[in-house]
Amino acid sequence: MRIRDEQPADHDAVRQLHRAAFGDHGPSVAPLVHALRTIVAAGQGLSLVAEQEGLILGHVMFTRSLLDAPAALVPVQVLSPVGVLPAHQRQGIGGALIRRGLQTLNDRAVPLVFLEGSPDYYPRFGFRPGGPLGYRKPSLRIPDAAFQVIRLPEARPWMTGTLVYSEIFWQHDCVGLRDQ
Repeated sequence: MRIRDEQPADHDAVRQLHRAAFGDHGPSVAPLVHALRTIVAAGQGLSLVAEQEGLILGHVMFTRSLLDAPAALVPVQVLSPVGVLPAHQRQGIGGALIRRGLQTLNDRAVPLVFLEGSPDYYPRFGFRPGGPLGYRKPSLRIPDAAFQVIRLPEARPWMTGTLVYSEIFWQHDCVGLRDQ
């Protein structure tokens, strides 16, 4: 398996991957990914695929958002989404994508990476609940345990405050959980 930057030729496969990986939520995740590519194209994010023998098995995106800290606005990254084809899940593909992405962001001197996700899955990569560390979630619809952050070496003690998602997440109504 090879992990590499997503290319335009991968877009259809990535769209199909997220539709399959996210089931009922796939129809909202795929357009979100398409819109978030504008942030990546502007050099303010990262989009990686896991490929094996020409088949795209997994995908992860990290995109720029802001931390509204008392001293200054801090550019940060948001990990969303990460998906793996259902037939290839639980084989370490998603984890390999996340690790590669975090290493790349560390090399780019990104201080913090946030996500909304499973409190049982993401701690293995170093993510911790954001609230106890001084971070406020951007929406009350995000469960406390799901709002997580990893502090990379460039993080400074003064970098606390409220996460402000990129407008694209709001346009696609992909922040927190909606009542069903």
